[in-house]
Amino acid sequence: MEKNSADIIIIGGGAAGLMAAAGAAGKFAEDGRAAKVLVLEKMPRPGRKIMITGKGRCNFTNVKPWNEFSSHIHPKPNFLKHSFYNLTSEGMIDFIERNGTETVVERGDRAFPVSHLASDIVDALVRAAENAGAQINCGKEVKEISKNEGRFTIRCTDGSEYNCLKLIICTGGLSYQKTGSTGDGYRWASIFGHNVKPLFPSLTAIVPRGYKTDAPAGDLKGHINRNTPLSETGESLCGNQLKNVSLSLYIDGNLAQEEFGDLDFTDGGIEGPIGFKVSRRCVNAITNGSKASVIIDLKPAVEPEDLTVRIGCLWNEISKDKKTANKLYKDRFRILLTKVLPMSLIPAFTKLNPGADHKTLPKILKNWKFDIAGFVGYERCVITAGGISLDEITAKSLESKLIPGLYFAGEILDLDADTGGYNLQTAFSTGYLAGISAAK
Repeated sequence: MEKNSADIIIIGGGAAGLMAAAGAAGKFAEDGRAAKVLVLEKMPRPGRKIMITGKGRCNFTNVKPWNEFSSHIHPKPNFLKHSFYNLTSEGMIDFIERNGTETVVERGDRAFPVSHLASDIVDALVRAAENAGAQINCGKEVKEISKNEGRFTIRCTDGSEYNCLKLIICTGGLSYQKTGSTGDGYRWASIFGHNVKPLFPSLTAIVPRGYKTDAPAGDLKGHINRNTPLSETGESLCGNQLKNVSLSLYIDGNLAQEEFGDLDFTDGGIEGPIGFKVSRRCVNAITNGSKASVIIDLKPAVEPEDLTVRIGCLWNEISKDKKTANKLYKDRFRILLTKVLPMSLIPAFTKLNPGADHKTLPKILKNWKFDIAGFVGYERCVITAGGISLDEITAKSLESKLIPGLYFAGEILDLDADTGGYNLQTAFSTGYLAGISAAK
């Protein structure tokens, strides 16, 4: 049996794990020698989930200052504060550039590699960890962890065994399980006595009622697999991208959240920046037995009274125009719709609002309601909400309050964020702090 000893072992070679390795390696132990740091990654290569971030473009951080950045962190942003100030967004950009990858900040304060290739970010992280002295062992799936006489023992499925003084678990959540995120870390945390807060998908598609064909219930209440075929209604909506609209989320009839921006209808359901923003509360509500609905305001910049006047004027013009005056009402109404809606959206809009006419159109444009049937699950959600209780972790070091020498970082913690670079920065900051804390 292969046996290896190290000062610090990091389980998981993703965003948090690679930053933990860079933080821990190269630091000096109390006896004056460099700490030996090993990363155990189950996949053939590290950083697999980073590779698909931002559709492969990798929005790796957001340069908003803490007071704005923190408003995008859930459920307890103050827990992240010490990690963030230890490695800020600007610090992360400098870190990436020092390790050979040029970056650029684009709209919304989002930072990307200049190449818009996620592989360049992964290369920079691996380079940083290895240059600091960490060893990355891939193809090492951990099956068992124990602690005896002050040291941790880690056994892998291939029969290899490792032991260490400090252990950092950075195994991610449950999203995109093909990248290696299968929730192993939650099980180990529970074995060590940690409380795992309820898990649910976040930054995911929410599915309007009737958008998909009927499908068997998923493993989670409200889960509708993304591969479930679209209904005729779903087909007519899919592919439409709405710019500068308002999306309001209602839980059991009460307004819970309102967002302004861009929205996409996809093969999953309602997505895009503002769709993702409301998905956290929407999914959480559905899994807890509440009813959810959304209202899209297609003309948020126009007051209802002004919109009524504007549409009235357009209708009068169409009705008086010699080319259209003698057309059937439905044909004249369709012409009106082309003046206020994208052409591609009109078939779905008329199908879902069969009673609409020129008088009711202003109200419908401001209040297009969709009851939500469910959501796409871990197979395609961006992030896992919930995780190891923050009450049991020391924020200034990321060390367990229950087990000395045990640290957690990244998505495994009960910390998640909105889309826009916030989740990766959270992983980088917590990973780096866990690494330097373990090395002290």
